Amino acid sequence: MSWTGVLWPTAALLPRLATGAGPQPGLHRWARRLLPALGVDLNIEGHPRPDIPLWVANHLSWVDPLVLMSLRPMGTIAKGEVASYPLIGRWAKRSGIHFVDREDATSRAAALASFTTSLQGGRDMLLFPEGTTTRGDRLAAFYEGGLQAAFHLGLPAQPLRIASPSPHYPWTGDETLLPHLQTLFATRTTVTLAAEEPLYPSDFCDATEWIAAFRAALAPRSSHVR
Repeated sequence: MSWTGVLWPTAALLPRLATGAGPQPGLHRWARRLLPALGVDLNIEGHPRPDIPLWVANHLSWVDPLVLMSLRPMGTIAKGEVASYPLIGRWAKRSGIHFVDREDATSRAAALASFTTSLQGGRDMLLFPEGTTTRGDRLAAFYEGGLQAAFHLGLPAQPLRIASPSPHYPWTGDETLLPHLQTLFATRTTVTLAAEEPLYPSDFCDATEWIAAFRAALAPRSSHVR
């Protein structure tokens, strides 16, 4: 593993994204190339369904979107700082990523409106309802707007539970990126993605019951809790 393995697929992708050429497929290809370069070995349990418009996952690390986007092209919601990153910010805005400042109610409402519009328009989307990372021993409180939007649109969603036996995989709190990257480069990391059965709004009485079903599906299993 080396920086070359990360920089080469990134450099190859930037020109296409800068001109708006196929951003979501571009991100999908980039993620597929980047995971091996980071030393991530992905183990999939069950069947991620490409025909389900919304994938919903728990959140352990900044690597999680790469894990999921390596399986299919889709948009997602990201923290607002990403939009201002050099080089990356320009094409990220064109890639189906909706940006949010979670401390700002107006920003949260705007991101949710854009997310809902994408679902209405038939774009496949990825949602991390916790809105923050944990160490995998619990679920954080949900930001429920995205799941409520899918429920009211009548769209099915699939829970995908992320776990890793590697204590260095989660990236939380005030941890900085460079030391985390160095640890990934130095250590092979196993990530397990457990695809649960899709959930359909028509099977639930209301959005509260629907959201509770996602909490149950994404809750950590004892075998993965460190």
